Amino acid sequence: MIVVYHQNNRVTKVISVHNELIIFDLHSSIAEVLMVLAHQFPEEPIVWCHQLLENSLNIDGIATLFHHDKMMLSCRVSPTSFLGTGIGFVEESPFIKVNKNNTFPTWLMSSEVGMIHASALRLIRGSLKPDANFDYFLNSVSKVGMILGLLCYSEPQLLLKNAPNSISPKANLFILFRFVKQHYKKRWIVLLFLNLLIFEKRFPIFPFLYSLFFKNRKKTVLNLDAISVQSTLTVVDKKTIDVIIPTIGRKQYLHAVLQDLAQQTHLPVNVIIVEQNSLPDSVSELDFLTNQTWPFNVKHTFTHQAGACNARNLALSQIESEWVFLNDDDNRFDEKLLETFLNKIQQFGASVITTAYLQQNEPQRYSITNQSGIFGSGNSFVKASCLSTVSFDMALEFGYGEDIDFGMQLRNSGFDIIYFPEIRILHLKAPMGGFRIKVKQLWDTEKMPPKPSPTIMYVFLKHYTKQQLLCYKLVSFFKLLKKESVLNYLVFLNQFEKKWNLSHYWANKL
Repeated sequence: MIVVYHQNNRVTKVISVHNELIIFDLHSSIAEVLMVLAHQFPEEPIVWCHQLLENSLNIDGIATLFHHDKMMLSCRVSPTSFLGTGIGFVEESPFIKVNKNNTFPTWLMSSEVGMIHASALRLIRGSLKPDANFDYFLNSVSKVGMILGLLCYSEPQLLLKNAPNSISPKANLFILFRFVKQHYKKRWIVLLFLNLLIFEKRFPIFPFLYSLFFKNRKKTVLNLDAISVQSTLTVVDKKTIDVIIPTIGRKQYLHAVLQDLAQQTHLPVNVIIVEQNSLPDSVSELDFLTNQTWPFNVKHTFTHQAGACNARNLALSQIESEWVFLNDDDNRFDEKLLETFLNKIQQFGASVITTAYLQQNEPQRYSITNQSGIFGSGNSFVKASCLSTVSFDMALEFGYGEDIDFGMQLRNSGFDIIYFPEIRILHLKAPMGGFRIKVKQLWDTEKMPPKPSPTIMYVFLKHYTKQQLLCYKLVSFFKLLKKESVLNYLVFLNQFEKKWNLSHYWANKL
């Protein structure tokens, strides 16, 4: 391991893990020094640390935290990121509102302290310029790399608890606009300008024009497959798996799912089925659960209370195994699904994964293992120990956003969600089955329907930044405005604001 200390935008010293001093070019930028060191020490992790934090660097714990070579870690003592809150005006992902108390997936990196493997820097060297601004360089590397499979995290354990507050640089509007121009589609610099103008009453015309002189890095040709991954973490012990399946009126489809599970080369221990039917006198229709023999234990719950959130929570309360497969009653998969899953989590040291989830004849667009911005409650695997503090939020029952919320609960608890494209589940999207009644929502009595759905607003208020919510509002406004005639613009504007405020009101009620 190589440690690079820096201050005032210059490297002050470079040492090895054995405290041996390493010679470097005093006139080179910090990023350039890192690139040279990556060439000199191609098998080593490279750590950067602000000089003021030298005594707080958790040298002894780094090896455990950096458990495979395809990672980039960082920690910022300062409360805000280098790019500031303004990045929320252009970033829609769950990676912006960082929980600094736990490991959290994010591409927002800091020059205060962090690390990356030399092999990653060597691949990046020919594709990304080593910017003189070290924070800009780090955020550019992570923003480009994260999409291509570099696993990036805010990691508070890089520093000991006695870490002092350091003076950290913060990007001005010129740097923010440049970053957006170089890492997002062109329309986002226009939207950034409009967001700042409308919501912050600023007119950043010169930063906007300045950004136009920079080349976009979004299409950077960079293949990180050459970095081998073999985690040093032990995430699998017993190799036991429970499967949970909520179901309502899809007897034929559920039977097919159970047959797929029965053919697995690695069998689950328990299959937990929660069957719903809200008719008062109804009984179970799943006779095959008892009149057929299955190579696993079937735990069947029948309830008159409809709702996927409640059904999944009932199933989660019955888990006994080390791992949980959150499944749906209209999925199909091959016999090696569970075996492949176990191999992948051991390779990456992952605690939560999600799979490719395609419908019949749907092409697979994403082929890179990376950090997922979504969580699917019908196609994901979670280590049971991760579920002690999370559950499906009943405020979102019969609405939208429960998957998003559950995924954010996991991230905030310190568990990343990794997408594995080679693990595939076919989603049949079966017709809605069973006895269902229209659920009456609290806001159904409103003369004007709230927009967006209050459950979506609830999720935004709970898990996203103020700037992300405002950006969502502006983008929604333009999308709906396109459908209106010019003569109706003033009426539309008035109604849009009223619907938005109604959504906000009912979200707070939830």
